[in-house]
Amino acid sequence: MAGEFGNPEIVEEEVDILIIGGGMGACGAAYEIGPWLDQAKKQGIDLKVKLVDKAAMERSGAVAQGLSAINTYLGEQDPADYARMVSNDLMGITRDDLAYDLGRHVDDSVHLFEEWGLPIWKQPGDEGKPLVEGGKPVRSGKWQIMINGESYKWIVAEAAKKGLGTGRIQEHVFIVKLVNDKNDKNRIAGAIGFSVREHKIYVYTFKACLLVAGGCVNIFRPRSVGEGMGRAWYPVWNAGSTYAMAAEAGAELTMMENRFVPTRFKDGYGPVGAWFLLFKAKAVNAFGEVYMDTNKELLNDYPPYGQAAVPASCLRNHLMMKEIREGRGPIYMDTVSALGKLAETMTPKEIKRLEAEAWEDFLDMCIGQAGVWAGENIEPEKKNSELMPTEPYLLGSHSGCCGIWVSGPTDVGAPTDEEHADAGKIPSHLPSGWNWGYRSMTTVKGLFTAADGVGASGHKFSSGSHAEGRLAAKAMVQFCMDNKDHKPELADSVADLVNEIYRPVRNFLENKDYSTAIDVNPHYITPKMLQFRLQKVMDEYVAGVSTMYQTNAKMMEVAEQKLEMLKEDALKMRAKDLHELLRAWENYHRILTAEAHMKHIQFREESRYPGFYYRMDYNFIDEENWKCFVNSVYDKETKTWNCFKRAHVDIVDKSKLFK
Repeated sequence: MAGEFGNPEIVEEEVDILIIGGGMGACGAAYEIGPWLDQAKKQGIDLKVKLVDKAAMERSGAVAQGLSAINTYLGEQDPADYARMVSNDLMGITRDDLAYDLGRHVDDSVHLFEEWGLPIWKQPGDEGKPLVEGGKPVRSGKWQIMINGESYKWIVAEAAKKGLGTGRIQEHVFIVKLVNDKNDKNRIAGAIGFSVREHKIYVYTFKACLLVAGGCVNIFRPRSVGEGMGRAWYPVWNAGSTYAMAAEAGAELTMMENRFVPTRFKDGYGPVGAWFLLFKAKAVNAFGEVYMDTNKELLNDYPPYGQAAVPASCLRNHLMMKEIREGRGPIYMDTVSALGKLAETMTPKEIKRLEAEAWEDFLDMCIGQAGVWAGENIEPEKKNSELMPTEPYLLGSHSGCCGIWVSGPTDVGAPTDEEHADAGKIPSHLPSGWNWGYRSMTTVKGLFTAADGVGASGHKFSSGSHAEGRLAAKAMVQFCMDNKDHKPELADSVADLVNEIYRPVRNFLENKDYSTAIDVNPHYITPKMLQFRLQKVMDEYVAGVSTMYQTNAKMMEVAEQKLEMLKEDALKMRAKDLHELLRAWENYHRILTAEAHMKHIQFREESRYPGFYYRMDYNFIDEENWKCFVNSVYDKETKTWNCFKRAHVDIVDKSKLFK
């Protein structure tokens, strides 16, 4: 029986492996782990597993609304080429070992999705022929394939639940803190969270944990205000929990300065990929000029990346920003010309289908954009739609690579003959510090991550996140088998942890009668108001939309001071119900993630991602001094950050990328 709001029931449980999250990475782990548990059992090791998600798995994570494409499917392409693409789009600083490893495994997850019922578009003549049997998908780009994906996450979650078993899954529980081991501060031992439906706190102890709670949204003030408040491109429930909890546990973070600023259809945040790649539409300024052509000389400022056959996402933004700054906006997606050109060789029936596909791109994954079109009387074959760069997001699975430093693969082979060596296959001799025995384990023993959590390895997207969860599942089982006699002990007392978690509740209950208006009280602040403060600080001082993504050292000094005060104010957050308690803890995670982001930008004295952010005091790329990973470790006792460089090594030859 659940306790009362101010006096929750405490439920303690011992497991061997805890999976935190319900998105694609968690679903991949849940599906994959079963056979490895069976292998362990045959050796006399019976491992107990639990998956805990703050939402419901069917609609949890970044794929919750659905997707219109799977953005990572290699088919007959070379994983080394995939690693090159990832590196190029992220301005040269990625872990080739992680990207290559993902590239050689990702297709298997896509084949499973199709087997489970996901409709994948096929080339004429191949309809009904599965990918695994040689069916040719409709590609919207070199790496992307089109799907009917409104129920994509539902399909994947169903398989995960069947694989793991519903008895091992606990939904609507928000894990908010990891707990280190009493006898080894660099080992993880447990986690604590609370039910968002009942007055219960859950405490887990374990040998290994997979932290896959997504990226981070809403640390910057969004472009959508008023009526559209809360609208964002990435899922709003991604609160930086992965990064914040890992940092507090002592895990080494990497590339937290990296952010993604996607160009999307204005106001609805609708996707542009299918329009650029499938429908062959071009982005133009207000005068109909294709700015990727008129501004292409700007790419020469960023060698060698500006000379790539496909300019990086941030550089494409950079060219757009020139048009906006110099008054040639608004920017439009020229849907009229694109659909008109395609229609020149089509029958009326085919044209009708084309128009339906234009709408379905949104209905599969971003219904809000379809609402904008309908509400503004926009027919894409008759009227162009505005584009706009969004507010920044932090993530490690899309066109971004911030996250946690993890151990890479152990079995990547060296070239076996001259032919493969010439093709740039990845060698087996990895740089020091890139591997410590268990794929996807962080620098904290027993703490694993995947998907948005893995840093320096972007462009995994939905399929790659699932595959990476599967890789981590196998490694976690091996870790538990190798540590079968270890007995985890929590470094913190359960009573202290419970007091910390329910502080916002106490703030409310002890002070609610002080004022007549429940939301106006000198003794507490609502989570919503605190989030506004965080967004304003980050927006105005750490390169948000209001400064056109510009910052400098002096601006970030102000941000530092304001974030320190904000952390003090955060201790006064209230929670009048379980929903506000969830919002309060999301804010704690967002603040720590925002601070990590700011500290990394502050440390990296260059503008590595023009178009995503500009350090105006170092508005250039410095290959000699800064072609390196910027990593950090947070000390939760002193509440200080230590940022440092890690050497970058190109393992796959990148020369063929550039003109």
